[in-house]
Amino acid sequence: MHAADLPFPGGSWLPAALDWLLAHLVVALVALVGIGGATRVMQAGLACPDWPLCYGSLLPGRQMNLQVFLEWFHRLDAFLVGIALLVVASLSFLRRALLPRWLPWAAAAALLLVAFQGGLGGLTVLGLLSASTVTAHLVTALLLVLLVSAMHQALRRSSTRCLPSFSSAALPFWWIPLLALSSLVLFGQCALGGAMASRWASSLCLQAGEGCRWLLTHRLGAWAALAALLLPAVLAHLLPGIPPVLRRFSLGPAFLVPLQVGLGVFTLRLQLQQPLVTVAHQLVAALLVALFGALWGITLAARSPAPVVSCSPSLEMAHG
Repeated sequence: MHAADLPFPGGSWLPAALDWLLAHLVVALVALVGIGGATRVMQAGLACPDWPLCYGSLLPGRQMNLQVFLEWFHRLDAFLVGIALLVVASLSFLRRALLPRWLPWAAAAALLLVAFQGGLGGLTVLGLLSASTVTAHLVTALLLVLLVSAMHQALRRSSTRCLPSFSSAALPFWWIPLLALSSLVLFGQCALGGAMASRWASSLCLQAGEGCRWLLTHRLGAWAALAALLLPAVLAHLLPGIPPVLRRFSLGPAFLVPLQVGLGVFTLRLQLQQPLVTVAHQLVAALLVALFGALWGITLAARSPAPVVSCSPSLEMAHG
């Protein structure tokens, strides 16, 4: 990409660099949720009995086993995410004249969220895996996934003229309320799943008939989530006024929701005896949140669209 293709003063390289960093942060955060799920399933949440170190050191070589590795790597991933978000926030404020006005504030919000997430991680260990703290830890991680994914897509469409843009006036009045409703239903279902998992309610219900209300509520909520997450894709393709880029991104949740329901059913059929299936269930939830974050980013970027120009083949190759 040439400097002239960046609609910012002086054709700065900074927006493209921050976009690259945010794209990798989305992957790291989704992985963080998946590793957190593996840590819980393998009962490794207290494998490192202290915090923020592990057995008093940065790398517990003598105590290292699978459980310690999962907890240690989970903390390492969270630490690297925090450092990367600190870089994004610092550059956004220092060079804010070259960036969209919303970016420094969004980066600051993400930095506060990751600091809060780190504090919850410490409380999770010090509180001996308190169910409410573990649930809050998961929900905060998913909020980070949503926010960073939205920042990535919004900045990508603000920092280059080669991507399609559209005016917010072109969006139907019902799109943003529908997106908000679907996002709330998704987070509610994730919070229910986190609360159920942190109490080991599924295992207790299947083995001893206790705590079944959590499992029943989560299963009933799955039907509401299925409808709410499929609705944006259905309406985007049936009703006029939705730009093609939003139609394409809305297909992601439509494909992942049936997979998520199937993984949930499969997990119970296997009576939680296959950790990979349980971890995949949590990982797909994180991917769903990331896709809804992308939808939010594209939608909000429409309020300050970049000019639309066609890219020459050389520019497309340079951008790729």
